[in-house]
Amino acid sequence: MPEFHEHPNVRTAVRYHQAVSRFAAGEELAAFLHPDTVHTQLPNLLFPDGTVRRLPELVDAVRQGRTLLTDQHFEVVNAVAAGDRVALEVIWSGTPAVSLGGLTAGQVLRAHVAAFLEFHNGKIIAQRNYDCYERLHPAAPGEAARQAGNAQSPL
Repeated sequence: MPEFHEHPNVRTAVRYHQAVSRFAAGEELAAFLHPDTVHTQLPNLLFPDGTVRRLPELVDAVRQGRTLLTDQHFEVVNAVAAGDRVALEVIWSGTPAVSLGGLTAGQVLRAHVAAFLEFHNGKIIAQRNYDCYERLHPAAPGEAARQAGNAQSPL
């Protein structure tokens, strides 16, 4: 592991992002989060008004992510820790399972994320995300139909 993982709260933050990448649910996800946790996502391409979620809504959002995305990945590229606070630089990528608005099923989305986490007794009690999504490129002619056909295929 790179040296920025030496701080215990950074290690927890990285493991938490790995769990979210796998769409961890229930107790596995809750193990990282304080019961009073608040997750704030500042306005961005997917959430123009931003979101504020407490633990039950956050667990539901991860569960819903499994139906909306075929996969996702968080790559922590930098971290800084001071006491009970951790700042992460993360690259997120995800692939929609279904077409939504201008998003095509199978189109890879990428965001550069600044995540600021606060810990209490080793668990995340607050998280603020600033997600900067890369420009979406329209699918090539016929690509949406091909991807939709693949998404419906059992193979």
